[in-house]
Amino acid sequence: MAAGGDHGSPDSYRSPLASRYASPEMCFVFSDRYKFRTWRQLWLWLAEAEQTLGLPITDEQIQEMKSNLDNIDFKMAAEEEKRLRHDVMAHVHTFGHCCPKAAGIIHLGATSCYVGDNTDLIILRNALDLLLPKLARVISRLADFAKERASLPTLGFTHFQPAQLTTVGKRCCLWIQDLCMDLQNLKRVRDDLRFRGVKGTTGTQASFLQLFEGDDHKVEQLDKMVTEKAGFKRAFIITGQTYTRKVDIEILSVLASLGASVHKICTDIRLLANLKEMEEPFEKQQIGSSAMPYKRNPMRSERCCSLARHLMTLVVDPLQTASVQWFERTLDDSANRRICLAEAFLTADTILNTLQNISEGLVVYPKVIERRIRQELPFMATENIIMAMVKAGGSRQDCHEKIRVLSQQAASVVKQEGGDNDLIERIQADAYFSPIHSQLDHLLDPSSFTGRASQQVQRFLEEEVYPLLKPYESVMKVKAELCL
Repeated sequence: MAAGGDHGSPDSYRSPLASRYASPEMCFVFSDRYKFRTWRQLWLWLAEAEQTLGLPITDEQIQEMKSNLDNIDFKMAAEEEKRLRHDVMAHVHTFGHCCPKAAGIIHLGATSCYVGDNTDLIILRNALDLLLPKLARVISRLADFAKERASLPTLGFTHFQPAQLTTVGKRCCLWIQDLCMDLQNLKRVRDDLRFRGVKGTTGTQASFLQLFEGDDHKVEQLDKMVTEKAGFKRAFIITGQTYTRKVDIEILSVLASLGASVHKICTDIRLLANLKEMEEPFEKQQIGSSAMPYKRNPMRSERCCSLARHLMTLVVDPLQTASVQWFERTLDDSANRRICLAEAFLTADTILNTLQNISEGLVVYPKVIERRIRQELPFMATENIIMAMVKAGGSRQDCHEKIRVLSQQAASVVKQEGGDNDLIERIQADAYFSPIHSQLDHLLDPSSFTGRASQQVQRFLEEEVYPLLKPYESVMKVKAELCL
């Protein structure tokens, strides 16, 4: 078997994130082709800047490099790496093989991290650029859902026990608010990204200072020119051999936080599916269970929860890596980062695609919600009933005792006999409450128990959500493609 296995073969392990779940565009950003093509682009940018600043590099050499950016012999590179045990030098030789005139100036003055770390930063930037609109679309779909159901009463839960009423739209805004925080954090870490730049072996730029015969200004200009060519507004002033691994912590912390948000949302949806109040999309040909044909399992939400757990754990890797980077650098970061950075983004990509698909097809069952409210609302309405009786001339203490006794009788019917909550029927049958019998329908109107929920939804969407989504308006119409 070939080293590392034949990844296109059914006899070899393939990451489910790439082969089953994540989008093609995110997989491409973390592909070998994109990585090594970017290495070549970085070598070209370095040569162009060095030529501009006076080093003896010819236009012919520059043109040869430009013409071969995509001409990557992956087989030769693999053979060179096996021989040299050094991935960067393997690709220096491979690039030089198809650029014989430029071979002598490729990687001039640079260390491996010039291509390795700068490419990672370009990849991280581009991966964040893929996630941001996807998250914005999820928020937008949920905002539409919340707006449409801003006034639909539903039973609230604390400790997963019945609590005061809220609305379906207001509950959805709890989800949206967390995702808005994630969107702001993703945007922040994306905007805070800095290029490693042209820093040399231990970050001192000594090799470039030698190349330019001690000219500080030209070394500064070289760093600035390559940074601008790569599309970054600024580079780190201080680096060791690598950019600080705190950057990886920052990014994966934000992705882990996104994972926590999605896990909470999809857990709520799974619980609501069990209560039969809400369901994720379920396709006509979809099978819920191989043994139980009637099942409608929330598989999309379960997938999100499953992958979100993985995403939340990945932040531990960069935390530990940053803590053991001895002095200017140690290589025990490399293998770990190859795995955790790619997996974090592929996982985040998957759960956002899946959550968008869920949010585009959420189904609500108002009659089920109404029935559950009827079961619990009589107990919640007791305070209103007491106040109405007092206004009608009754004693609060007498009324409280009456309702306490009737409530316990009704609770016994529900818990001991499995019957419906008949507290209101008991109140209607009791002559003591005759002064307010005509008011009971009004006192039990569910909309009078939801407080300012609908107004809160409207204000939240208008003041906080829609302004945050404005930069992403051009991509809002894209539908989510659900992978296997």
